[in-house]
Amino acid sequence: MRPIITHFTDDDLYKFTMCCAVIQNYPRTQVKYHFTDRDNTVYPDGFAEALRLQIRMLEDLVITDEEIDFMKRRCPYIPSWFYSFLKGYRYDSRCVKIDQDKSGRLHIEFEGSWSNTIFLEVKVLAIVSELYYMMTGEADSLDYDHYYTVSRRKAERLVDAGCEFSDFGTRRRASFAAQDTAVRAMSRYQAENPGPGRFAGTSNVYLAMKYDLTPIGTMAHELICAIAGMYGPLMANYIAMKTWANTYRGALGTFLYDTYRWRIFSLNFSEDYANMFKGLRVDSGDNFRQLDLIAEKYRSLNIDPRSKQVVFSNALDVDSAIAVNRYAADRCKPSFGIGTHFTNDFPGIIPRNIVIKLTDVKITESWPFYSQTCKLSEDSGKYAGDPATVKRFLETLRITE
Repeated sequence: MRPIITHFTDDDLYKFTMCCAVIQNYPRTQVKYHFTDRDNTVYPDGFAEALRLQIRMLEDLVITDEEIDFMKRRCPYIPSWFYSFLKGYRYDSRCVKIDQDKSGRLHIEFEGSWSNTIFLEVKVLAIVSELYYMMTGEADSLDYDHYYTVSRRKAERLVDAGCEFSDFGTRRRASFAAQDTAVRAMSRYQAENPGPGRFAGTSNVYLAMKYDLTPIGTMAHELICAIAGMYGPLMANYIAMKTWANTYRGALGTFLYDTYRWRIFSLNFSEDYANMFKGLRVDSGDNFRQLDLIAEKYRSLNIDPRSKQVVFSNALDVDSAIAVNRYAADRCKPSFGIGTHFTNDFPGIIPRNIVIKLTDVKITESWPFYSQTCKLSEDSGKYAGDPATVKRFLETLRITE
């Protein structure tokens, strides 16, 4: 079987930026991650063994000098010591447990040092997604020439509508070729047709290098979830903001606020951090309602919300992004991170509804037990974690459903 992942930086930028923050601030922290298939998919016979083989193949990946040179040029906020770590980094398949039960359902768990396991999430999700289509035979129906045309048309509509947008589609792409095709089409359209909108780049570092684009990304929910597991959810957002500011000194200043819902974040979002961070990312809830809450909060701190960036990344397609852009145009500086709609939008293909979330954490390897954590967000359907832990966090945060 050919390896699905063939480049070290075929990964989202936020995994690199978070790993750097983890090493600097939580170098001994241990974690567990769990895979969830929200559609309860029955995977083909032999899927688990094929996945194990793909993950063992990751052990052969080594970051290249070309990749490091690109990141140094395009990501100046990352300290130089981090590249020494990346040069020595090797994937360890022993951190991964995979099982497929008698009904065909898939179970995946990672466990180990946070800095060593953090790079598994995006790559394993991308592998699961592409491997599924390979083993079901659906990959044979993917028409990439047509996909190029469709992707170019998406870029045209977004640029003409004045949207600033990026590709966020690595995790649930139909294939590497699908994401490559979409990014190639959009970057070429942008180069040939500068307009009121702009294709800003991609979260995928390798594809950003291939097409000389800006890698896009900051952080994920796992940073706040891990902190909540160690120190509790009430001040997890505040500690995460402090951690991020300590690492990047004002760079990468878009904060993902919805891990424990808007209310608790708003209480943590003090004037100093509201001024320091250039904006917020909306990843759940109603986009229009969330923007209203954000604008109201900024105004309460005597900050003009029109001076702040708001990144929308909540299950967007072209139509919804254009609608939000119209609403947001005189309320903030809107931009859009679009994932599955860019990289898994083939006729007859159902995108995988899969996630891998950090669920357990302990401060150091000598700690005698793990503490459970979870993600809540603005949509109950996006809750992730053990049901008892979710219930405990909801009670702690005084959230009533």
